[in-house]
Amino acid sequence: MGDLVWTRLTDLARMIATKEVSPVEVVRAHLDRIARLDPTLRAFITVCADGALDAARAAEADLVAGRLRGPLHGVPIGLKDLFDTEGVRTTGGSTILADSVPRADATVVRRLREAGAIVLGKLNMHEFAYGPEGLNAHYGDAWNPWDRSEHRVAGGSSSGSGVAVAAGLCPGALGSDTGGSIRIPASLCGITGLKPTYGRASRAGVLPLAWSMDHVGPMARTAADCALMLGPMAGYDPADATTSVLPVPDYVAALAGEVKGLRVGLLRAFFLESAAPEIREAVERAAQTFAGLGASVDEVALAHVDDVAAASFAIVGAEALAYHARWMRTRPEDYQPDVRERLKMGAFVSGVHYVRAQQARALVRRAVDDALARRDILLSPTTPIPAPRLGERELALGGARVDARATLIRLTRPFNFSGHPACSLPCGFTAGGLPIGLQLVGRPFDEATVLRAADAYQRATDWHARRPMLD
Repeated sequence: MGDLVWTRLTDLARMIATKEVSPVEVVRAHLDRIARLDPTLRAFITVCADGALDAARAAEADLVAGRLRGPLHGVPIGLKDLFDTEGVRTTGGSTILADSVPRADATVVRRLREAGAIVLGKLNMHEFAYGPEGLNAHYGDAWNPWDRSEHRVAGGSSSGSGVAVAAGLCPGALGSDTGGSIRIPASLCGITGLKPTYGRASRAGVLPLAWSMDHVGPMARTAADCALMLGPMAGYDPADATTSVLPVPDYVAALAGEVKGLRVGLLRAFFLESAAPEIREAVERAAQTFAGLGASVDEVALAHVDDVAAASFAIVGAEALAYHARWMRTRPEDYQPDVRERLKMGAFVSGVHYVRAQQARALVRRAVDDALARRDILLSPTTPIPAPRLGERELALGGARVDARATLIRLTRPFNFSGHPACSLPCGFTAGGLPIGLQLVGRPFDEATVLRAADAYQRATDWHARRPMLD
């Protein structure tokens, strides 16, 4: 049973489909591990034990009757607690919504259930998704499983998703990403996380942070697992006008394990040059691995990325406050202090600031498009630093003291700004045993190439197969 919690999502799907293992066995193994480890890790806000076991028994009965619901039949997953779930509370990591019980699933949740997935529960997060550290004053701060001696942040806002997958509490999870909230916890927790192109996956039934920069996507141990999850999620949804009508490719079929001839652009200026030495060296080794697999690698610089921080603040600050304005008037004391202060700052964004930020955004998008006109993917660190200690607000980096929060989000936010697909996957560990994340960025709606490159790298390396020592 212990091996089941470390079995890849793709392998679990195959084993269940061929009746090598029962969905009930798989779900029970994960629920047992959650009961044992989650009081410390705090990955979950709500555990749906009874519902998950009922769904597992139904999945088993379907298998006996020869009915396979879809590619995720009987596979357990977790959901960041901002995805609506019919009959199960969706808190957004807040007390304001502590008793909010949706009447219907979010579109992506419904699609995953239709593909056979079983929901284990709702995962912890930075309150209302407004923070890259993954802190939560109401439900507890998730504990990064790679350091048992010190409480290190898991990354946010999808902190519970990162911890749950990394610690063997679930093989796959959903996260959301407005400035890096899938990729940052994927990097700090040593897992794989994909932010699809803006408009590839529906956000209907998902609590917003900033509507024009929010993305939803899969988090799992491997690129192949993410590909298996993304397929059912992706595609046009009439309930979300921003979703694309472009056809959804077979992401799993695209995983050929071959990158010969792939054109890779290494982002050095702003990206690699701002990273800690251990991270810089790991990413440079990853670039060499791609070259060794037959890809061509050159260096590329992106124009206008220095403008992203200020422009992104204007957009996210204004859009977040627009959603929270009523509660900020009537229940400001119910927000955790850091989120309340960020929401207050949104009131200082003028219409002029917002429009200029959107103009800067168009320039950044064009710069990324230009870089990808001659390359298939771009490569950079995901975060310039490994997981900071809880409460560590400043860090030494490059001979200077830097703000931990701003540094965590520095390298991921440009691609929320531009809307391009971006994936984080493990590419090494620090001397202290903390994971290092590699970020791959692709052309709009070309998640297939991003996943193919990530999968080929994972076939050639074993960073993604390492486990934190929790047992």
